[in-house]
Amino acid sequence: MSYLCKTIYTVKMKVKIILILTISLLLFACNKNKQHPVPYFTFDSNINLSLPAYNSLQGVGGWAYIPGTGSKGVVVYRQSVNTFVAFDRHSPAEDGFDCETGLVTDEDNFLILTDPCSNARFSLYDGSPIDGDTEWGLRSYLTQYNGGDILRVYNP
Repeated sequence: MSYLCKTIYTVKMKVKIILILTISLLLFACNKNKQHPVPYFTFDSNINLSLPAYNSLQGVGGWAYIPGTGSKGVVVYRQSVNTFVAFDRHSPAEDGFDCETGLVTDEDNFLILTDPCSNARFSLYDGSPIDGDTEWGLRSYLTQYNGGDILRVYNP
């Protein structure tokens, strides 16, 4: 009986230690999970790719702005025949919050979006930061394309 009591006590102590370690790790992990600096907007837009404003999206490597969507508008890039990505034009860089305009494509390289106020630069291909005062990539939005003329860009 004594051996059984010691075993139960040992198991209980191990469970307590594991529980304490798990809770500690979760608490420390939560402190590192900061919220993205670009405001969250819910929207659902259908883009007709046959319209002249979105004609550049008909070919791979094309991009277009969608004004009036997201925080400062959205830029859409066509990565492949069936894959589109969409990013908010609001810069997550420190100095980009007071900037009236959104991100603009670089004159020398259209695959780079530049913040005209902070000079931070981001990849149009995947939204990652290239340089500048930011630890955040661009806020991305969901896209849905079924091979026709309509591209859905949305944020639930």
